[in-house]
Amino acid sequence: MIVFDLQCREAGHRFEGWFGSSGDFVAQQERGLVSCPECGSAEVIKSPMAPNLGRKGNQLAPVPVASSPAQPMTKAPMPAEAIKLMHALHAMQAEALKDSRWVGDKFAEESRAMHYGERDAEIIHGQATREEAEALADEGIEVAPLPFPVAPPGEAN
Repeated sequence: MIVFDLQCREAGHRFEGWFGSSGDFVAQQERGLVSCPECGSAEVIKSPMAPNLGRKGNQLAPVPVASSPAQPMTKAPMPAEAIKLMHALHAMQAEALKDSRWVGDKFAEESRAMHYGERDAEIIHGQATREEAEALADEGIEVAPLPFPVAPPGEAN
């Protein structure tokens, strides 16, 4: 199968068509079987399109930006199961942080010091940039983001 970007000459509507080959497109066009789905015009041409080239065997696959298109916000109430799950997650995070010490923006520095034996190990939480968290992971230091934001001590409402 081959996919062509098509365009009607009359109104400029763009759409795609799937054909067995380039010859199939030409044959169907000559018989008047290709028409614009928006206006019905049979004056359809192939639009310029970028080639779809496969990666070389030694190239990494691109990381997808998003797995699905953004969904519009809704004013509908959140399902009861979702609310229950959010409360359970919040309770688990609160329990995990109960015996944890807030280190603020010194999280990466404190984590390294404990990992390399420069200070006693303890449970801590704080703030780190994405780059700092990735560097910690690269060094073999286990870190994980929290599901809910945590306000620094003394700054909570």
